[in-house]
Amino acid sequence: MKNEELSSVVGGIAWTSAFLSALTKVVTTIYDIAKRFGSSYVRAKSGSLCDF
Repeated sequence: MKNEELSSVVGGIAWTSAFLSALTKVVTTIYDIAKRFGSSYVRAKSGSLCDF
């Protein structure tokens, strides 16, 4: 390829299985943290906390 042709090449994102797996892991982790926070918030607001 010549320099003129190389300058017109446009790249893209590679949707590999490793990338999708990492993305899924991030989304799942954020969901789990939000679920735990929301659950503890509701329990604290309603006063249904465990007594020691």
